[in-house]
Amino acid sequence: MEEVLQQLANLQYIDSRIDELKQLRGDLPEEILDIETDINRLEAKISRLEEEKKELKVERDNLELEIKDAENKMEKYEEQQMSVRNNREYDALTKEIESQKQVIENSESRLEEIEKRLQEVDPEMEKLQEKLDDIEELHEEKQENLEEVKKDTQKEEDMLLDKREEVEKNIDKRYLKSYKRLREGLSNGLAVVPMERGAALGMALPPQTQVEVRKKNKIIIDENSGRIVVHPSFFENAKEELTL
Repeated sequence: MEEVLQQLANLQYIDSRIDELKQLRGDLPEEILDIETDINRLEAKISRLEEEKKELKVERDNLELEIKDAENKMEKYEEQQMSVRNNREYDALTKEIESQKQVIENSESRLEEIEKRLQEVDPEMEKLQEKLDDIEELHEEKQENLEEVKKDTQKEEDMLLDKREEVEKNIDKRYLKSYKRLREGLSNGLAVVPMERGAALGMALPPQTQVEVRKKNKIIIDENSGRIVVHPSFFENAKEELTL
């Protein structure tokens, strides 16, 4: 049973140290993810504006062609009016001319809207690009900070992860399952704690429980917190064995 208790203490020591290393990184990973989301959003807005600009230019070219075509038709219809033989033909050509005038009027109105919008698009894109440049610079700075922290802690974390895998293999699945369930349900992740001066995490243990912990021959559960309480020597051994 001592071996089981030692492995549980080892696992807790490793997990606690990994938690500490992650805390050293602070909120940097989350901040970087938020910044990347902002970058993607800005890039999407700029892309939409570029596409809008392209579509407006295509529409403008098509409208200019429509105007030119309508003007040619008007000129043709006006020439035909000079040689009509009756009022019915003259009126029909007049309607065609009015129709082409309407096409020109509508096209010119839309062209004005397009020109106005084109004048707005570039400043909008420039403003977004400036913002994107600033955010990308911030992203690079945060990424460098994170890489620096990782560089300082990666060697130890890699070692701990390897050790953790070894420790897990040596723990009975029942105990491992209980440990994981306890750890996941606790805000500080401390499923296994050492008894110190007759207390666990500052809360006094009953005398009989203290005696049982010192015997090191069975798993003791603290009635108050539900945590596994072990003799402090197990954590001393873990520190000596697992510290770089």
